[in-house]
Amino acid sequence: MDRTGGSGGGSDRRQTEESKPLLGEMSAPEGNKMGAAPCRRALLHCNGMRYKLLQEGDIQVCVIRHPRTFLSKILTSKFLRRWEPHHLTLADNSVASATPTGYMENSISYSAIEDVQLLSWENAPKYCLQLTIPGGTVLLQAANSYLRDQWFHSLQWKKKIYKYKKVLSNPSRWEVVLKEIRTLVDMALTSPLQDDSIHQAPLEIVSKLLSENNNLTTQDHESIIVAIAPLLENNHPPPDLCEFFCKHCRERPRSMVVIEVFTPVVQRILKHNMDFGKCPRLRLFTQEYILALNELNAGMEVVKKFIHSMHGPTGQCPHPRVLPNLVAVCLAAIYSCYEEFINSRDNSPSLKEIRNGCQQQCDRKPNLPLRLLHTSPDLVSQEATLTESRLKPVIVTSNEIHVEVERNNTANQKMTANVGNDSEPNLIDCLMVSPTCSTISIELSAQADRILGCYVEILKMLSDYDDWRPALASLLQPIPFPKEALAHEKFTKELKYVIQRFAEDPRQEVHSCLLSVRAGKDGWFQLYSPGGVACDDDGELFASMVRVCNNVHILMGSCYKTKKFLLSLAENKLGPCMLLALRGNQTMVEILCLMLEYNIIDNNDTQLQIISTLESTDVGKRMYEQLCDRQRELKELQRKGGPTRLTLPSKSTDADLARLLSSGSFGNLENLSLAFTNVTSACAEHLIKLPSLKQLNLWSTQFGDAGLRLLSEHLTMLQVLNLCETPVTDAGLLALSSMKSLCSLNMNSTKLSADTYEDLKAKLPNLKEVDVRYTEAW
Repeated sequence: MDRTGGSGGGSDRRQTEESKPLLGEMSAPEGNKMGAAPCRRALLHCNGMRYKLLQEGDIQVCVIRHPRTFLSKILTSKFLRRWEPHHLTLADNSVASATPTGYMENSISYSAIEDVQLLSWENAPKYCLQLTIPGGTVLLQAANSYLRDQWFHSLQWKKKIYKYKKVLSNPSRWEVVLKEIRTLVDMALTSPLQDDSIHQAPLEIVSKLLSENNNLTTQDHESIIVAIAPLLENNHPPPDLCEFFCKHCRERPRSMVVIEVFTPVVQRILKHNMDFGKCPRLRLFTQEYILALNELNAGMEVVKKFIHSMHGPTGQCPHPRVLPNLVAVCLAAIYSCYEEFINSRDNSPSLKEIRNGCQQQCDRKPNLPLRLLHTSPDLVSQEATLTESRLKPVIVTSNEIHVEVERNNTANQKMTANVGNDSEPNLIDCLMVSPTCSTISIELSAQADRILGCYVEILKMLSDYDDWRPALASLLQPIPFPKEALAHEKFTKELKYVIQRFAEDPRQEVHSCLLSVRAGKDGWFQLYSPGGVACDDDGELFASMVRVCNNVHILMGSCYKTKKFLLSLAENKLGPCMLLALRGNQTMVEILCLMLEYNIIDNNDTQLQIISTLESTDVGKRMYEQLCDRQRELKELQRKGGPTRLTLPSKSTDADLARLLSSGSFGNLENLSLAFTNVTSACAEHLIKLPSLKQLNLWSTQFGDAGLRLLSEHLTMLQVLNLCETPVTDAGLLALSSMKSLCSLNMNSTKLSADTYEDLKAKLPNLKEVDVRYTEAW
């Protein structure tokens, strides 16, 4: 029984109907009807057994040399020749044995195999198949019927693929070539073999054919794409085919092939690709496809529908790889816009080299300097009247970006040695530098400008999805853009929307990404702060970031890194903060008051300047007076003294504790027991006013994480703390790592984890007594 005609005539039944445009509903299964007919036929033809494509295996071999006219006599004879065991390998062009001796001394080329058949009559050897070759027959005997059929289908597949490689390597007429491609596709779709190479092999053959023939017409392009479309539903296109698709997207962006055929392919790439670094042409194809969508009449509306189709109609995207892949495509596209500038970038020293004096300004090559040029001569002239030193170039620096702001001063071209050092910045300099009066001298080509606009708009779309925003913020936290882009006013102005969305999000995992990814590197918080290269709004976004973070207790309220954050502001952004406070920004006024309250500023002159800034506005004057009142109350408590030990009765509340502490002097109170009372985290506001407190018992209270964070910021001298049977969790317990004086800590029956316990032990050197019974760390 000959099964070699299983795929014959497939091209005659092929349906060529074209459906309505895919992007009408942005649904891949409905729109890809160009390849729907072969797929349905594949299901009908492959309802039987499935086999894995054999590459090698053990089998019995018998070769019979005879004239073809005597074949039937020999096959019916009971005296067949001897059988030899061989380990055969099905290579790309021949069948060979691992031990080339006996019958298989020479390999058998697929071109020499005239036919492959199953032997099914009674007197034939069991589980045998026959290879007809010139001058004889090769019989292969397997161990069972399944292995026999597996060898049969594998040999047929290898033989036909070899034939198509030969036929399509030297095309004569493209009508014939197109017919052969359709037949090849049908063969792959109807094959009972299940292997990645079954669909990849035809794609690679077509890919090689297209790479070697560049003189095809547009109609030929589209016909070939439509013919191979069914194979692309479950397979990534090979690199050469991706390049061919990219070319088609660039030359025919409005072609229906782009919408109907490429859309499901790109959707599959975005959903399943794991690493564009291993297959960069897939990323490039996705990039060109999105640009082709942008060329349609509806433009970004079509792109928006595509992004929505990738996210899905629900509030949670079911495909975790979509967002990282989209962001990778956007980053690569944005990088390509500045590639010309990056390739011709001068060997400018890094900020660290400038600070260390390793490379002087005169040693730099002036190939393509990135300089901020003032556009307002009036402002320059006004600044020039202040002092002679104001005529010197000012370097707006950050840890990863340095952009030179030039003054109209041709006399002084040499950079001073102390620019950018680690000393405290001159406040007047910081106040006078205003990014709003500067523009970057980067001009993009029309094509690059269009690409930039498209992919920045996609980043905006991604930031509008609530479930994607935390992951997007995490991906963008390291600021993965070239410094040329960050110094380009148009780019940072457009990207500002994304950062604003991060700032407006109330979730901690989003806000934490506004800060730098590690120490010594700038984050979005720094770039969009006054004086940063991306700031163009006099610090409105910066103030918004601080205000929202403060409201949700990320940077200020509940984070034990408050002082560290204030120190970083004092070192790098004190001038801009004072400028905004001078203009009445309430958030910046609060920041300056906290700096004074925590004694962040050591310099007396700077403290006086901050006080003067606060007293220059009504809101600043009011908040400074409140600060002074609090400081006077603390000093009064310390002066008056009071008891050293105090125990509140059981069932006492926060109001009872507040009433008690306001009734007298407790400046000397060292030991306070609130055990078995009804106090909550709200009482922490009163506890932090006890400067001498060293021992605090909160056993069996409702004191929680928020109160712990507040205590850790103010009661740094606390030595003994009892949190037994309180609702505290790891989130609050981690804040205790800043209380270096703790020597006794009871966390019995809390939600302490083993990791947090190990972290506390490592960060609290004086901790000697610890109770972790009935916790995960026990």
